[in-house]
Amino acid sequence: MTAVYYTLGVLIFFVAILASIGLHELGHMIPAKKFGGKVTQYFIGFGPTVWSKRVGETEYGVKAIPLGGYVKIVGMLPPDAAHLADEVTVDAQGNQVVKVRKSNTGMFTQLISDARAAEWETIRPEDTDRLFYKMPWWKKVVVMAGGPTVNILIAFFIFWGVFATYGTKTYEPDAGSPVIETVSRCVIPYVDDRTKCLPTDPPAPAYEAGLRPGDVVTSFNGTPITDWEQLRKLIQGNEDGTAVIGYERGGRQLTGTTSTTVEARPASMTDQTLHQVGFLGVTPNSHEVVTTGGPIYTLDQMGTMTVDTVKALGTLPVKVWGVAEAIVGVKERAIDSPVSIVGGGRMAGETVAREGFPVTEKAVFLLALIAGFNFFIGMFNFVPLLPLDGGHIAGALFEAIRRGVARLRRRPDPGYVDVAKLLPIAYVVASAFLVMGVVLIVGDLFVPIPRRF
Repeated sequence: MTAVYYTLGVLIFFVAILASIGLHELGHMIPAKKFGGKVTQYFIGFGPTVWSKRVGETEYGVKAIPLGGYVKIVGMLPPDAAHLADEVTVDAQGNQVVKVRKSNTGMFTQLISDARAAEWETIRPEDTDRLFYKMPWWKKVVVMAGGPTVNILIAFFIFWGVFATYGTKTYEPDAGSPVIETVSRCVIPYVDDRTKCLPTDPPAPAYEAGLRPGDVVTSFNGTPITDWEQLRKLIQGNEDGTAVIGYERGGRQLTGTTSTTVEARPASMTDQTLHQVGFLGVTPNSHEVVTTGGPIYTLDQMGTMTVDTVKALGTLPVKVWGVAEAIVGVKERAIDSPVSIVGGGRMAGETVAREGFPVTEKAVFLLALIAGFNFFIGMFNFVPLLPLDGGHIAGALFEAIRRGVARLRRRPDPGYVDVAKLLPIAYVVASAFLVMGVVLIVGDLFVPIPRRF
């Protein structure tokens, strides 16, 4: 049954992500059509076409590789006036076709010219008032922002449902001087998916000092301890220094001496970002705290997620490089490294297949995983680089600013922003994203993130 449940978890995740991709593309297509634009294709996936059907002027379909989707909006690239033909030609069927002459004055110029030509081969004279590049700047922004906004809205409504019913669970140390609940016998790297010590693991400083469950820590290097947060900061700041620990056991005041070690550990119980900090090897007695909330609470939580996601996007290339190092065996894969859709599916399968895990917990994890992927997809697409949606949004905003400045200075209208000139950069960015995607998929297949169940 474990294999069946694993497969079920993977299928649920992939179907949810494919549905999100489809809704993302609808977020582009619906406003584009509403504003009078012409959409000729709506596809989920890439590569060979598996199925398609034309409805009106739009072909809807599914392609073989379910790793994305796209809509074809006519007229994304403006023509280069220097290469636009003076006449309209007629094809074999007697239809009038607008042609763009190709240039061969250099590699990048040729690249741009070829892209323009490919774009304009499908444009007919009757389409000239329906071209995307001719839309007012704000309509372009609405069309291009529609897709990622849908993903963020999906994340919002899923998170809202989870926060309103299940809530967020945190564990807070009991008030007063920290009572030790557990003492580690050895130092197990945080990224390792195990709880048993190996002969090669060094002993934990707390165990060496003689601390045991039930002891009450009263001082650390001479500083009186009043609560766990104070003790945690002192331990983490001690790095690999000597630690003299005062504690109470059965009414007796005892002292233990050891040296804290340096380990990659979460910054706090709520911030799971790993930092090299001092480590002792104890956990305090704690109690569960459940917090529920509605849309305002959800927005507040997503605000924190936004900050974390922006930071993650800034370090994405470095972390993908870390995954590449893990693939070739240079180092272990970090527990906070990014994952691909394959890694997400693997997490979903492992969670659903896990024995002894309550069904409610499994459902919440799956929902949070789907919401998290949608939120990241939405934020990622707002990055102001072509070929991402954010690159087109940036171009439309620049067009608005440039035309506004020209009006204020009583100068001629500078016209539309020619995003085609940025295509060489777009191809470089797309290639980089492709390489990172392949690295993450290979990593998720062969060196997956260890699950800390």
